[in-house]
Amino acid sequence: MGKNYGFNDFTFFTEMSELAIRHNSFDLSLGLPDFEIDPRLKYYLKESADIISHSYESLSGSPLLIDNILKFNAKRKHSVVIKKEEVNIVPCSTFALYTSLKSVLEPNDEVIVIQPSYYTYAPSIVMNGGTPVYYDLDNDFTINWEKLKNLISVKTKAIIINSPQNPTGKTWSAYEWDLLYQLIKHQEIYLISEEIYDIYCYDEIQHYSAFLHPELKKRTFSIFSFGKMFHATGWKVSYVLASEELLQDFRRYQQYISYSSNAPCQYAIARYLEVFDPSENQKLMQKKRDIFNTLIQDTPLEVEQKAEGSFFQLVNFRSLSKTMTDVEFSKWLTVEKKVSCLPLSAFYTSKGDSDYIRFSFAKNDDVIIQALEYLKKNL
Repeated sequence: MGKNYGFNDFTFFTEMSELAIRHNSFDLSLGLPDFEIDPRLKYYLKESADIISHSYESLSGSPLLIDNILKFNAKRKHSVVIKKEEVNIVPCSTFALYTSLKSVLEPNDEVIVIQPSYYTYAPSIVMNGGTPVYYDLDNDFTINWEKLKNLISVKTKAIIINSPQNPTGKTWSAYEWDLLYQLIKHQEIYLISEEIYDIYCYDEIQHYSAFLHPELKKRTFSIFSFGKMFHATGWKVSYVLASEELLQDFRRYQQYISYSSNAPCQYAIARYLEVFDPSENQKLMQKKRDIFNTLIQDTPLEVEQKAEGSFFQLVNFRSLSKTMTDVEFSKWLTVEKKVSCLPLSAFYTSKGDSDYIRFSFAKNDDVIIQALEYLKKNL
C-alpha cells in the first residue's frame, strides 16, 4: 500500500458529477465545456500526422510553439514580453503546479494557499514535503492584506495565486500584484501564479499577469492552459513562464516526471496560435455568463457579484434554505431539482459550510437555458 497523505481516494468534484449522471440532472457542476472546438484546431491536429516526426519534443517544448507563445503574449492588451528561455511546455497545469513546488520547496517549508482554492493545491504541497498554510478570503472575496501579512513567517517559501480565480471569478490587478510584492520583497518567497483562465476576463477587464511585475517575475512561475484557452481540456498541453534560473531547476525535476508533452498537439496548437483570436472565445464565454446571470434572476437564487473571469459563477442559496449546509443543498438541488452544482465549502479545508454554491457556465447555451428554466419552474 502506498501513502495517501490523508487525502480521499476520490474528490467531491467526482462525487457530484457522478450524482448528476445517476439522477439525469443538468450538470453545471464542473468546468468541462461540452461544445465544439474550432474546426481549424482539428485541421492542424490532422495535419500534424503528416508533418511531424512523432518523436519526443525537447524538454522545453516545440520551438515553433514556444515562438508562437512569445508572439501571442506580446499581442496582449497588457503585453508580456518574454524570451524563449523563459517558456516551458508542460503536459498540464497540475503538472506545472506540482513541479514548480518541487523545484523550490525544502522539507517543512510553508506554502500559503488563498481559499477558496482548487483541490489540487494542498496535495501538491504535501507530496513535495511542504506544509499548507490557509488564508481565507473575506466575505466579499477580497484580500485583507494585513491578515495575509500575518500568515507570512520565516518558514514561508511560496504563495499560490489563481487569477482569474476558480471558484470566485475574481481577477488580480497590477495594483494587487504590487501590494503582494511589498509583503514579500524582503524574503525569499516564490509565487505559483495559476493563470489558466487568462483570456476569460469580462466587462472590459483585461488579464494582468504576475509576470508583468518587474520584480515578481524573478520569483514567479506563471501557469497557462491551452486546454482552457481553446475549451479543449482533453488535449492536456499547458505552458509555464518563469525566469531562466527557475526553469533550470524546474526542468531538473521535469525530466524525471514527464520529459515532454504531446508532440502532435504541440504542433497543432502552434499552428492554431497563428490564426487564433482570443477575443472570440472571450465573447463566447461572456455571453454564456450573461445568459446564466439573466435567467437566474427568475429563481430565488441570488448572484451577489458577477464573475469577473473564469468559467464559474457563485450563487447565494440562503433564501431557499437557512438550515441546510451547502453540501446538503448541492446534493438536494442535484437530486431533487435536477441541476448539479458544487458547494463552496468544497474549495476550503477550514470550512464545512458556506452560503454559496458554484455553477459552471462553460456549457452549451441550450443546457444553461434548460437548466435554469427547470429551476424557475421547480424552485
